[in-house]
Amino acid sequence: MTHTVEKIGGTSMSRVNELCDTLIIGDRKGADLYGRILVVSAFGGITDLLLEHKKSGKAGVYAAFASSDSDHGWHEALDRVSDAMVAAHKAVLDHPGDIERADAFVHDRILGARNCLIDLQRLCTYGHFRLSEHMLQTRELLSGLGEAHSAFVTTLMLQRAGVNARFVDLSGWRDEGDVSLDERIKGAMKDVDPATEMPIVTGYAQCAEGLMREFDRGYSEVTFSRLASLTGAREAIIHKEFHLSSADPKLVGQDAVRKLGRTNYDVADQLSNLGMEAIHPKAAKTLRQSGVPLRVTNAFEPEDPGTLIDDQPADGPNVEIVTGLDLFALELFEQDMVGAKGYDSAVLDILTRHNVRIVSKVSNANTVTHYVDSSLKVLRRIEKDLITRYPSARVTSRAISMVAAVGRDLNGLAVLSRGLNALADHGLEAIGATQGPRPVDVQFIVEREVMKPAIKALHHALIEN
Repeated sequence: MTHTVEKIGGTSMSRVNELCDTLIIGDRKGADLYGRILVVSAFGGITDLLLEHKKSGKAGVYAAFASSDSDHGWHEALDRVSDAMVAAHKAVLDHPGDIERADAFVHDRILGARNCLIDLQRLCTYGHFRLSEHMLQTRELLSGLGEAHSAFVTTLMLQRAGVNARFVDLSGWRDEGDVSLDERIKGAMKDVDPATEMPIVTGYAQCAEGLMREFDRGYSEVTFSRLASLTGAREAIIHKEFHLSSADPKLVGQDAVRKLGRTNYDVADQLSNLGMEAIHPKAAKTLRQSGVPLRVTNAFEPEDPGTLIDDQPADGPNVEIVTGLDLFALELFEQDMVGAKGYDSAVLDILTRHNVRIVSKVSNANTVTHYVDSSLKVLRRIEKDLITRYPSARVTSRAISMVAAVGRDLNGLAVLSRGLNALADHGLEAIGATQGPRPVDVQFIVEREVMKPAIKALHHALIEN
């Protein structure tokens, strides 16, 4: 257990030339350069162009291809990807020879993907084949282009700097056979010696399980965690553009915020539930079961040790972070619910069918309220299904925000009462508040327009004081 597995995110990758001089090489020489396996994401914005924009939903190649099986609008989208890839590697590579090799790599991969999609489109003009049946594989094919490009470019850059770097492509490009994720990783790493070379590994891995089926765009952290587990890493490290802090420094102030420094996987899971992922929960589970600690650092402050996440309890009770999330409160009121069974499970079935994420829920004698992360469009469909299922019930929904105080151990801190008092002292009102028997988080439900001041008030009362 002498090496680390380290992941660099897409935004940081767009400045990989800076990281090359600090985080990746810095003042290291000789053998000190090695003992590290780097897992890289695509350059910033590339995956949005390949699939769809993560926030706005603007169509990329995948969405354009999926919307029609006859026109060629997706060709233009693929051209935009090619141009963006070339621009990305020209921004970080200096040597003309490296740029020429990177250009050729992009041309080969884009041309291969284009020909594959043309063949698939042509095949699906026959009645025996349906394009919809091949869209998951199409999404995987396109997604892998971004990580393969960034890994190849990073390898070129490091080799030019004198590092014995190796491009490790898990994307399954033109590979034969349908292998599992573990087999894909083991096969690619079997001849790699991290002690004498630096593997630059694609964050996407093609495998029989189909990573995007379950994880969609969280696949790179799953690859990263599995690689750390299979290779027996001493530590898994995620390099982000910021430190894991007690709150958003832009919101509560740089002077007020505190770096976590250390926490555990329980807190990491709570943050994932609140849409503030330190790491994908399935990836965290892999590391936790393998006994591999996780470190989250700021990529641009390589001298700072960041925050260590392991399975150890806290030394004492403490609120570690205050964060918030915009949600909808979906309420089912039914007078006949008292003493009856099945209402809750029926609501869960409908929410599951619409693929809606449940963040929390509360209930009483005749009301069940789910706090859900959903679009308004999907929520209206859910309401319609619930009314069909329970014609005499009253189904309502409203936009709310959840603000949560999270920590490894909140025992004895009276977080619920202190939090409510802090909100009241700032003229803010909580619609609801929830504290479970397991002392890791306390949730406050507020109107959306007061989420930010509520975070500031709670952070001041529970962490700064």
